[in-house]
Amino acid sequence: MKYVGIDVHKKMCQAAVLDEEGTLLYDIRFANDPEGIEEFAGKLTTFRDEVKAVVESIGNLWIQIHDRLEIHGFDVALSNPGKTRLIAEAKVKTDKVDARTLAAPLRADMIHTCYAPGEELRNKRELLRHRLNLVKTRTAVKNRIHDLLDKHGLRMPDATSFSAGNIEWLRRLDLGFMDDAILRSDLALLETVCEQVDAIEEKIAALAAEERQAWLLMITGVGYFTAMLILSEVGDIGRFRSDKAFASWMGLAPSVRQSGERTQIGGVGPGNKRLRWALVECAQAAVRYDPRFRGMYERLSRRRGAGCAVVAVAHEMARVMYFMLSRGEPYRDVDGGLVERKLKNMSRKALDGLRN
Repeated sequence: MKYVGIDVHKKMCQAAVLDEEGTLLYDIRFANDPEGIEEFAGKLTTFRDEVKAVVESIGNLWIQIHDRLEIHGFDVALSNPGKTRLIAEAKVKTDKVDARTLAAPLRADMIHTCYAPGEELRNKRELLRHRLNLVKTRTAVKNRIHDLLDKHGLRMPDATSFSAGNIEWLRRLDLGFMDDAILRSDLALLETVCEQVDAIEEKIAALAAEERQAWLLMITGVGYFTAMLILSEVGDIGRFRSDKAFASWMGLAPSVRQSGERTQIGGVGPGNKRLRWALVECAQAAVRYDPRFRGMYERLSRRRGAGCAVVAVAHEMARVMYFMLSRGEPYRDVDGGLVERKLKNMSRKALDGLRN
């Protein structure tokens, strides 16, 4: 058995090859492009032995190496950058040292790995994350416009911010030479971003229309976008051993500190920030319309406050989703009429997404 640690960079990568005794056999440097990766894979095949490799997870730089080595039949793992702390804390930090530091725990079966989704799932993730980034940009533009109005002591006339009437009102404002230029620029940017959000949502709806699990997740408070976001981030639900592990991975489980006979329960721990945000948003809608979650929210809000109660509802929703996905069963308290309306809306947008 040979153990290979691969330190990834944009142009050149460094690999260290260890034998079963932990002896360094080779230091290999290769280009991070199709030709360089193929040449590196060819060198690994010359070992005439089983090869296990671990690739450092950095942005999207690991994808080509991971996928091409898997095509060649090698066992490839993806290191978890949040838990592989040896490299970050090393006093002597070079590419060779980093590659060896990855290979050594791999040989000892102590490497912290993370889930490596397939190409199709990665592409879905990128589309859904792109929509999130567009929405963040839209929010930032709206906030800048609000700040500009605050500077002049103005408020939009309609109750709904950025309604068609308010947009027309903003276009008619006279704020002076410089502030007019800023306002016109932000209004043009807002229009463009809104168009792009709509276009991307239509494509997501087209994907959701073909994804039965997304239909399953569309309970009260959960639309097709959130359902697809959950599925793309989760991948294989079987990699979670329980509903508690699933909620913890989402960042919705409370932290627990225990020393002797004293146990202290704190706020939610680290996890998938995108899903934590999405589930909290869903919970805020669910407590208004779902009797089960509304009752839970009302009980907890009296004791722990509204913020903690919403997070607790989001945690419960995550547990419900785990059982729905792992068992393939619908939510027992589902509102059939609500789901039907959601599916019709999704189908309408999906048709637009397929046409455009």
